[in-house]
Amino acid sequence: MKYLTAIMAAITMVASLAVSTAARAEEKNWTHVTIATEGAFRPWNFTKADGSLDGYEKLIKYFCAHMKVECTTVIQPFDGMIPALNAGKFDAIVSGMSATAKREEVIAFSDSYGTTGQTFATLKDSPLANLPLKGEVFSLATDEAGAVAALKQIEPLLKGKTVGVQTASIAASFLDKYLKGVVDVREYKTTEQHDLDLKAGRVDLVMASMAYLSTAAAKPGNEDLIVTGHRFQGGMLGRGSSVGLRKEDTKLKSMFDEAIAAAKADGTIVKLSQKWFGFDVTPR
Repeated sequence: MKYLTAIMAAITMVASLAVSTAARAEEKNWTHVTIATEGAFRPWNFTKADGSLDGYEKLIKYFCAHMKVECTTVIQPFDGMIPALNAGKFDAIVSGMSATAKREEVIAFSDSYGTTGQTFATLKDSPLANLPLKGEVFSLATDEAGAVAALKQIEPLLKGKTVGVQTASIAASFLDKYLKGVVDVREYKTTEQHDLDLKAGRVDLVMASMAYLSTAAAKPGNEDLIVTGHRFQGGMLGRGSSVGLRKEDTKLKSMFDEAIAAAKADGTIVKLSQKWFGFDVTPR
């Protein structure tokens, strides 16, 4: 009787494991995906007057069609996206978020679908409008020493200046690591807010992605804005904008990776790059 009881217990355990495994498999059979975006980060994403979303990250529609899933897009403040993702409020982040080592400690990322680097902007009549090495690109991944040396050239000009950045952005992390004690940093919920303070004279510079700043400078009402200084890529700035995902959602990551590869292969990313940025942002 004792052995029969043990056998029955073992059968029950195996059956429970089978049900649990089946349940997990069912959970990974994605038919609907809820995607968070900021809706205020031109040209990556922005909200039009009618409430609809537009910008380069309309790639979302392509991704969802390729993955053959129904998608719902929700607007979420950028600085709270990662905690909200891990809390299960949505399934993915598509919001110009760079895949950095720090962020990868808590979430996973798909392959990159675009990269433009980080740079500065100021006003045309500012003494900082023509910083040395303007427009030159430096890699923190392959030549960090060269990037640091380039920054040293402009440190005397930046000393004591106030730089606006978006809260929780890689620009904020960059300034904290490479220009701490040189500049004063003022953080904003959105990049559009720091642009307004730049025009109002409350900050001397702003730092954000090259794509965002070049687009912002071209907007009506921003004629006095100008991109200045060198551009930085790689290293702590990450490997480019990627889809943020929970670490356990490995199947969803594979689905996004396949969709991104298809968008690269069929020219969709190049086409949208030229439309929204004026240059190719395809990761290489």
